[in-house]
Amino acid sequence: MLRVYDLTVEYMTDPIGIDEVQPRFSWKLESDQDNTFQTAYRLQVCNDEVVWDSGKVDSGRSILVEYMGTVFKPRTEYSWNVTVYDNHGETSCASGCFETGLLNKTPFAGQAEWITHGFAKEETASPVFRKTFTLAKAPVKARLYVTALGLYEAEINGRKTGDTYFMPGWTSYHKRLQYQTFAINDLQEGENEMRFILGKGWYSGALGFSPTPNHYGDTTALLAMLVMTYADGSETIIGTDGSFDVLTGPVRFSEIYDGETQDWTLAEKAVGKALVFEHGYEMLIAQENEPVRCLCTLPVSKEFTAPNGDQLFDFAQNLTGWVEIKVHGRKGQKIVLRHAESLDENGNFYTGNLSFAKAADSYILNGEEQVLRPHFTFHGFRYVCLEGLEENQKIELTAMHLSSDLKKAGSFSCSDERVNRLYRNIVWGQRDNYLDIPTDCPQRSERLGWTGDATAFTPTAVFHQNIMPFMRKWLRDLAADQDPRTGMAQVVPDVLSDGVTGGQNGAAYWGDCATVLPWTLYETYGDMRVLSEQYESMKIWTEYVRRQCGANGLWQSGFQYGDWLGLDAEMNGLSEPRKGATDDYFAANVCYLWTLKIMADTAHVLGFSEDETMYRSLREKVLASFRDEYVTKTGRLVCETQTALTLALHFDLLDEAFLPVAADRLAVNIEAHKTHLTTGFIGTPYLCLALSDHGKHDLAGKLLLQEENPGWLYEVKMGATTVWERWNSILPDGSFNPVNMNSLNHYAYGSIGYWLYTRLCGLRMLEPGYKKFAVCPAFIKGITHAALEYESVYGKIKAAWKCEKGIITLDITVPVNTTAIVSLPEKNETIELGSGSYHYEYETETRLEQERYTLETPLRVMLEHPAARPVIEQYMADMLTNPMIEYVREEPISALLAYAAEARPLYEMILKVMNDSEI
Repeated sequence: MLRVYDLTVEYMTDPIGIDEVQPRFSWKLESDQDNTFQTAYRLQVCNDEVVWDSGKVDSGRSILVEYMGTVFKPRTEYSWNVTVYDNHGETSCASGCFETGLLNKTPFAGQAEWITHGFAKEETASPVFRKTFTLAKAPVKARLYVTALGLYEAEINGRKTGDTYFMPGWTSYHKRLQYQTFAINDLQEGENEMRFILGKGWYSGALGFSPTPNHYGDTTALLAMLVMTYADGSETIIGTDGSFDVLTGPVRFSEIYDGETQDWTLAEKAVGKALVFEHGYEMLIAQENEPVRCLCTLPVSKEFTAPNGDQLFDFAQNLTGWVEIKVHGRKGQKIVLRHAESLDENGNFYTGNLSFAKAADSYILNGEEQVLRPHFTFHGFRYVCLEGLEENQKIELTAMHLSSDLKKAGSFSCSDERVNRLYRNIVWGQRDNYLDIPTDCPQRSERLGWTGDATAFTPTAVFHQNIMPFMRKWLRDLAADQDPRTGMAQVVPDVLSDGVTGGQNGAAYWGDCATVLPWTLYETYGDMRVLSEQYESMKIWTEYVRRQCGANGLWQSGFQYGDWLGLDAEMNGLSEPRKGATDDYFAANVCYLWTLKIMADTAHVLGFSEDETMYRSLREKVLASFRDEYVTKTGRLVCETQTALTLALHFDLLDEAFLPVAADRLAVNIEAHKTHLTTGFIGTPYLCLALSDHGKHDLAGKLLLQEENPGWLYEVKMGATTVWERWNSILPDGSFNPVNMNSLNHYAYGSIGYWLYTRLCGLRMLEPGYKKFAVCPAFIKGITHAALEYESVYGKIKAAWKCEKGIITLDITVPVNTTAIVSLPEKNETIELGSGSYHYEYETETRLEQERYTLETPLRVMLEHPAARPVIEQYMADMLTNPMIEYVREEPISALLAYAAEARPLYEMILKVMNDSEI
C-alpha cells in the first residue's frame, strides 16, 4: 500500500503567516512494496475555490514543487491536496494547509503605528505597552501580527502569546526585520487586554568582545496589529498607536550578556501614553525560520556546597537557556543565580571564561510563592551558584533548554560509549549554539554568528536537524550585510563593522561561508532556490578574493585567521599563538580554489554556462599557480603541517602520482605526534576524511579513539558534555587553559561527526537531496557495530552494520522514490537497490575488538613484556644495549616509526606475539 505523509510548505507543517509568493510543496512516501517510485502527482490548492490545479504531472518529483497558481490573498487560509501515483499502479492522497501573512509591508500602514515609551536614556526598566478593549461578541478567528525594535513578549488576557522566545529574532535590522503571526484563541465577549513587554535584546543591548550598546538604534519600539474576524466575515483591527498605555513592571534590567533583574516588590506603574515613533515598514518580512522554544527541561542532578562555601547546583549538562525557580520567600528577599559552564580544579564555581558577561539573574521576591524566569537574556551553563537563600528555605530549580526549534533529522550510535557521548556532545553543541542564528558560543560576551565556525560545522549539522529554513534566513542576512569593498562580514548579523568603511576585510574560510553554505544546503535538500537567491552574494565574495590576488593569480596579502587554534604553532613558539603553523596564504588559496569549484558547479546547476566556463578556466589557472608556488617537482609541500597535507589531499590539489606520498607524510606527521592531531579550525574538519580517502582509514580511527590530549575523547574523558573551543580548554589536572577565549561549548571541532556518518557508517550523497545515495561502511579497530538513521527530504535512510563473533551484518532501509548503491564490507561488489529494507549477513575472520597492545603502546611496555623479550633479543638485540633507549622508553611505538618506518613490520610482529600470549 502506498501512503503519502509529512506534507510541508517551505519545509514547514501547516504554517501560518508565510509571505512566499510562490511557496513550494513537498511530501514523502511509504510503501509495503519494494522498488517503489513515484510516477506522477497532482496538486490542488484551494481557498473557497481551486486557485491552482497542476493536473496530473508525469514526474517523480516529490520535493519543492513550486506553486504556479493565481496570486495569493494576504491573511488567508488555504488548503492543499496531493495525489500520488506509483510504478505499481497504486495511488494515495493527503492534505495540508497554510495561511498567508501580510504578503507586503502595506497592511500595517494605516492600521498600526510604531510606538515607543519616552523613557530617559538612563532608565533600564523594560517598558510594558498595554491596551484594553471591549468586544460586543467573540471573534471566530483572530491573528496578532507583531514585531519590535528589541525583543518582545506578548500577552492576551494575562496569558503569554505562543510558546516562543526572543521574538522577532536577530536579523540585519536596518534591512530585514521579521514580524510574527500568532493565532489568538483567548479573546472573549466584553473586556479584553493585550500587553507587550520589550527588552533591548540584540537591537540596542550591549554586544561584542568589549560590549557596546546601540548597534542598530538606542530606542526600543513596538509595532502590532490584532485582526479579529467574525462569523459574518466582518473584521475589527486594533493596531499600536498613541492610545496604548506605557507602564513599568518587575523587569528592571535586562541584557543578553549580563542577565536580568526583576523586582516583584514594585507595583506596576503607569508612566503615560505611548509615543508614535517614525521608523517605516519597508524592512518588514514574515518570520523565515523556526522560532526559539524550550526544547526540554532538566532537573538538578546534584546540589552541593563548594569548598569556598558557594551553594551550587549541577544540571549535569552544559546547555543554553535559563533557570526557572519556584520559591516562597519573604518580601524583599533577593535571590541571585549566577551561571557557569564548569568548576575549577579545586571544585569551585568558575567564571573566568565568561569575559565581560556577568551572566546573573536576580529576583527580589514579593512574599508569596512565585515561579520566576527571565525574559530577554540567556546563558550558557551547567552549574548555577545560588545566593540569598535563607536557612532551611526550599527552592526548586529547573533548567530550560532554549534553541531554535528545528526538526530532528538523524541519530547515531555505536559499540563504544565514549564515541556515543561524543556524538551527544556534538548534538548538544549544535542545539546550544543554534539560538536564532548559528553562534560561536552561548556563554561569554560574544555569542556572534561567526562565519568560519559555520563553514566548518554545517556539513555535520545537516545530519542532526533540518537546518534549511534556519540557514536560509541567516544567509539572507549574510547577503544583506555584505559589502563588496570587504567581501564578507566575519560575523552575521554584522555588529563588528562600522557601516561606513565596510569594516575588516574578509578572510579565507570565514568568507567562504558565502559559497560553501548554499552549496551544502543544495546538496543536502536538493533546493535550487537557495543557490539562485545567494548567487550574487557568492559572486561578491569570489570577485572580492579575485581582486586581492597578485599577478600570479594567488591571494597572498591581507589578514588571515589561518588554521585558527591549531596546536603546531604554539608548540613551535611562533609569534601568533592563536594560529597554527600552516602558511596563511597556502590555506587561503586552498579555500579560493574550493570556492571557484563551487561557483562553477553552481553556475552549471543554474544554467549560467558562461559563468561556468569562466570559473572552471580560472580555477585551472589558479591551481597551476598554486602548484608552482606551494608544491615542489617531487610533490613535497612548502608547508608540510598536518593541516596543509590534509587540505592538499582532501581538495585534490596534487597530481595523482603524488597523493600516496602525501598521505604517507601525513601519517608520519601524526605518528611523530604520538598519534595526536595538531590541526585547527581549517584542518580538523577534513583530517580524518583525507586519511580515510587515501588509504589511512585505520589511522583516522585511532585519532577518533585517542583519549589523551589533544583529541575528541580526551574531552569526553574529562567529563565534557559539549564540544570545546580549544583542544586543551581544560588541562589534565582539571585547571583551565589560562586564555580568556576558552569556551566549553563551541561546535567547530564537532565536525568529526561528518566522518562518523559518511565514513564509519558510510552514508554518502550521490544526487542532491539523497535522491541517490551510497552506503559503504568502513570498519575501524575498537568499534564493532555502528548505526545511523537520517531523515532525508525523501524519507528515512537507515544504515547499520555489525562485525562481531565472526559474522558481518548490514541492514539498510532505502526510502520510496530513491536509489542506493551499497558496497558490502570485505566484498568486491556493489549492489543497486530500490526502496525497501534489506539484510545481509556473512562470515568473516575480521576481529574489530581492540587489542591490548598496539602501536600506541609505550616502548617500555614492549621491552618489559615476557613474550616480547625473546623476539627483541633475536631481531633487535642492539636496541637493548643502546644507551639512547632511555630517552624514548615512554614514547609510543608509533612515534618511533615516524623516524624508522622500515621497522614497522617487526614492531607489528612483536605486538602480535604479545597479544597472542594473553589470549
